[in-house]
Amino acid sequence: MATPSSVGRGGPRRGGPRRGGPRRGGPRRGRPSGSPSSSRLPTSSSARSAPRRIEPVEVGPDNGFVKVGVPATLAGVLAATGVTDPFSIQTVTLPDSLAGRDVLGQGRTGSGKTIAFALPLVARLAAGRSNHGSSSRRPQRPRALVLVPTRELATQVAAVIEPLARVVGLRVMTIFGGVGFGPQRDGLAQGTEIVVACPGRLIDHMDEGAARLDHVEITVIDEADHMADQGFLPMVRRILDATPKKGQRLLFSATLAGGVDAIVSRYLHDPVSHAAEVEAPVLLEHSVLVVQDTSRLAAVAEFARTDRVVIFTRTKHRAKQMAAKLKTLGVIAVDMHGNLSQTVRERNLAAFSDGTATALVATDIAARGIHIDDVPLVVHADPPVEHKAYTHRSGRTARAGASGRVVTIASPAQVGEVRHLLSKAGVTATWTGLPVSGDESNSRAQRRQPHRERGRGSSARNRTSGDTAPRKRR
Repeated sequence: MATPSSVGRGGPRRGGPRRGGPRRGGPRRGRPSGSPSSSRLPTSSSARSAPRRIEPVEVGPDNGFVKVGVPATLAGVLAATGVTDPFSIQTVTLPDSLAGRDVLGQGRTGSGKTIAFALPLVARLAAGRSNHGSSSRRPQRPRALVLVPTRELATQVAAVIEPLARVVGLRVMTIFGGVGFGPQRDGLAQGTEIVVACPGRLIDHMDEGAARLDHVEITVIDEADHMADQGFLPMVRRILDATPKKGQRLLFSATLAGGVDAIVSRYLHDPVSHAAEVEAPVLLEHSVLVVQDTSRLAAVAEFARTDRVVIFTRTKHRAKQMAAKLKTLGVIAVDMHGNLSQTVRERNLAAFSDGTATALVATDIAARGIHIDDVPLVVHADPPVEHKAYTHRSGRTARAGASGRVVTIASPAQVGEVRHLLSKAGVTATWTGLPVSGDESNSRAQRRQPHRERGRGSSARNRTSGDTAPRKRR
C-alpha cells in the first residue's frame, strides 16, 4: 500500500522541524497566545464561562488595534497576551463595526474572525452603558447576542470575549443543549449583557419566557454559511425577528455561499462587505490517497502515527468505531460527535488539546466548532459530501500562519466524487495510488494494482485556502 510518507512528501513529522520553517517572529497578530484551546478555555458545563483573569497592559497610539479605533483598554487586554497587531480581517472590518455599521466579513478559518467581532461588540456595549444607568444588566434581557452552530464553538467564542468583557464590567454566558436547563435560566434571570448561544436551546429559553431579545443592540452570526443552511435558517430567522430591527448585525464566515443572502437581504441594513486579504501564501498541501476500503483503516492509522491529526468521518457511529479501532492499533485516539455527552466531549477535546491524545476522530461538528492551533494534519477518512464541508474540515490545520497537510482517503469507486468535490472547493491535490487513466470506471485495474503510485497534478501545494473572496463593496 502507498504509505503516508509518499503522500505530500516533506510534511511535518513529530520530533522534527515543521515544514515552512519557524513561526513568525516578533509581536503576535490578531489571536491571543494560547488560542481558545489554552487554559482560558472553560471546561465546565456551567452556564457562565470562567476563564482566568487577564489584566490589561498600557498601550500607546502606535498599537495596531488602537490605530484602527479599538479602545486602549481592550487593546491592552490583547497586548497582555502578546497580541499587538491585527490580522487582515480585523483591520478591514473593525473601523466599520466599531462605527455601528452592519458588516459582512469573510476570512479563511484561523484568520482571526472571532476577535474581529468580539472587539466591537464589547467596545460598543461599554460605550453605551450610560444609556442603561449604573448597571446595564436586566433580568432575561441581554444586550448582545452571538449565534453559533455548535456547543464547542459557543464555549470557545465565549472564552475569547470574556477577558475583554470582564475588564469593562460586562458579563458573558453561554447557552447550548446537552447541559442542564436550570443554571442557564438562573444566569439569564440574574442578568447578563452578552449571550453566546446555539439557536435550538436559545429558542427553548425564549419559549419558557426566560430569554427576551427586545433589548439586543448587537447580533453576531458566526459561521454564517452554516447558520444559513435549511436546518438552522428557520431558527435563526425566528431569533432575529425577536431582536430590534435597528440593531447592529455582524455576519462572519469562511465562505459566503448558500443561503447567506437570505439573511443579508432581510436583516442587514446597508451592510458593508469585507474579505480578508491574503497577506502571505497559505502553505497547505492537499493530497488524495486511493486505496481499497479494506485498507482504509490501516492508511488512517499510519498517518496518525506520524503526526498529530484530526480525522473526519461522515457518521457518529463511524467516528466512535474508528477511534476504538485506532486504539487497538496503538494510536491514542479520542472521538468527538453528537452522541457524546457534553462532559465527555469536553474531556476528549481537552485530551487532544493538551497532547494526551494524538488523534481526534470527529464528525463535521469539529469542522465548525473546534479551533486548536498546531494541528499539522487533517485526514478525511471519509470524503465529505459537499465542498463547503471540505473547506471547513481542512481549516483545522494551517491556522494562524502555520503550514499543514490535508489528506483525503478515497476508494476507487469514490474517485469521481472526490474529483468533483476538489474542483468545487478550488483545490489542486496530488493523487497517489491512481491508475494512469484516472477514470474511476477502471476499478478492476485499480483492484489489480491498487498500490502503484501514479502522480496526478503538478503540485502538492495549494497556496490558497480554497475560499473565493468577494469584492469589497460599500
